[in-house]
Amino acid sequence: MTGPNPRDFLRGLFDAAVAAADPRRTLPLHLPDPPIGRTLVLAAGKAAASMAKAVEGSWKGPFSGIAVTRYGHGLPCDNIEIIEAGHPLPDDAGAAAAKRFLKSASALTEDDLLLFLVSGGASALLVEPAPGLALAEKQAISRVLLKSGVPIDEMNCLRKHLSAIKGGRLAAAAHPAKVVTLGISDVPGDDPAVIGSGPTVGDFTSCKDAIEVAKRRGIDLPPHVLAALTSEEWESVPPNDPRLEHVEYRLIARPSNSQSAAADHAKALGISASLMGADLEGEARHLGQGHAALALRSGPGVLLSGGETTVTVNGKGGRGGRNCEYLLAMAIALDGVPGIHAIACDTDGIDGTEDAAGAIITPSTLNRAAKAGLDAQMMLDGHDSYSFFAELGDLIITGPTRTNVNDFRAILIVGGECRPPVL
Repeated sequence: MTGPNPRDFLRGLFDAAVAAADPRRTLPLHLPDPPIGRTLVLAAGKAAASMAKAVEGSWKGPFSGIAVTRYGHGLPCDNIEIIEAGHPLPDDAGAAAAKRFLKSASALTEDDLLLFLVSGGASALLVEPAPGLALAEKQAISRVLLKSGVPIDEMNCLRKHLSAIKGGRLAAAAHPAKVVTLGISDVPGDDPAVIGSGPTVGDFTSCKDAIEVAKRRGIDLPPHVLAALTSEEWESVPPNDPRLEHVEYRLIARPSNSQSAAADHAKALGISASLMGADLEGEARHLGQGHAALALRSGPGVLLSGGETTVTVNGKGGRGGRNCEYLLAMAIALDGVPGIHAIACDTDGIDGTEDAAGAIITPSTLNRAAKAGLDAQMMLDGHDSYSFFAELGDLIITGPTRTNVNDFRAILIVGGECRPPVL
């Protein structure tokens, strides 16, 4: 198989995936009609500023609003105030924004509209602890969750039951106004109740479920938190709650759309593409090892996948996110076999807490690492994949993309017998 430079090709796939989830492209198609009364725009997540900007460029009629996004992810807007706050750990700025969200929503009437814009990251950025729970306590629990390898649905189940704004509570506060949510999915399965912990979505999980998550994952909850959950004092808003009667949810971008866009980009260049799923989960290193074995069994073409893996940190850990860990494990498993290149990046431009979206590997990765004095296995065991790829110059640095449809992975296989991948 001949074609473009592997590095350029793989980066082009990633760029196509990100572009397919750009709110400026997708959001205007899903806007509701203006109400008789006021329009309040509230936005939360890593894409909040770009979603707010897209509304400003397309909305017909007056409106006002507030958006909270991660530090460094803001954009100037005219009618919507942009607030930057902490992620992945919540902070005082996010807590202050959440209070303003609830106060503004509570002032709406039946003639008004709450247009809620939500994307990945909203769970940490929009934080209003449950009554009696201190922000510092919630931060401590968040730190444990982030290191535990808990899948996002379980993590958000616990988050919702420690919150006064998630799990349908924002929509309940806006009752009797109409609520329309425009969401960008960053979760496997695209469940609206999981995206941003569902501030405007009825919650099928319960306090009992939250306790089970904590027990199963070995998360010690303070006695008063456990007591509040046990008594169901902090129960979320169920889907059949009458306050959710006038609530509508519209997904404007999802991981599968971005996977398809990348596949179309590859095919336009004459390279066959196989979709392995946009919702893959599990330990990042294990998936990387599995994908290495898959690539070795597959013929020429590109294998595309997405989802959200986890990294369980044992001990202090080094620098690295789930995409870099996935790639380092894959590189070790491939052991320099010729003809296989791969990229893995978070579509928000931030892999974990670092300044890289992810990285790229080539058949020369381990050889170059050895010459640089890097011990690949030791760095994988120490969760120091960022440092590994930084030393090689193989990090992908994009800056904030201001969208978020989860991780993007592509494995390019060059040469060999032409046959479909064995999935």
